[in-house]
Amino acid sequence: MTEHAGVAGDHDGIRLLLVDDHAIVRQGLRSVLQREDGIQIVGEAEDAEQAKTLVAELAPHMVCLDLKLSTTSDSEGIALCEELTTLHPDIAVLVLTTFLDERLVLRAIRAGARGYVVKDVDTTGLVRAIHDVSRGGSAFDARSAAAVVRGLHGSEEEEPKALTSRELEVLRLLASGMSNSRIGKELFISETTAKFHVGNILRKLNVSRRAEAVYEASKTGLI
Repeated sequence: MTEHAGVAGDHDGIRLLLVDDHAIVRQGLRSVLQREDGIQIVGEAEDAEQAKTLVAELAPHMVCLDLKLSTTSDSEGIALCEELTTLHPDIAVLVLTTFLDERLVLRAIRAGARGYVVKDVDTTGLVRAIHDVSRGGSAFDARSAAAVVRGLHGSEEEEPKALTSRELEVLRLLASGMSNSRIGKELFISETTAKFHVGNILRKLNVSRRAEAVYEASKTGLI
């Protein structure tokens, strides 16, 4: 795996934010990890919006992230991972989840995750993964590493980059001529988040300008 820039530390060690929709899981992780030297749990979030707020407020070095953050999606955490690593490139994201699917693993990596560990990992393995990522490396347990290998060497074509439901909302407002600021107000999100979604739309539609995105979307029936 490609090496990344190291995660900065301070006298309190690795500042870690836990993101999981189940309080009992967060409490269990905190109980285990706060006993480890060199790891400081700075906060907990139960959903994507809370996670983004706490990242901005607490400036953690690393986010330990579940992919399933609601009952409606099995991969909401991937969108959050991509947003966090785009807006805060110095933050490392370690996925800790119950899902082991090679497409999810690859999507998480492409979204900027530096590691992918399944939740039944033992404490030693999880702590090792946290420290590996903090030193600028990547961390995968044996099963997720095998999924990466299968995915990279498989003959199946990569799935088309479909727009998320939020990106479709942004696209429709974009088509009506709204600015990022106006889109943010309309959807009750920040202008920075609106700009992030617009950038994702341009990238996924393989265009460089907003007008081109609207044209391409209308041509393909997205709007």
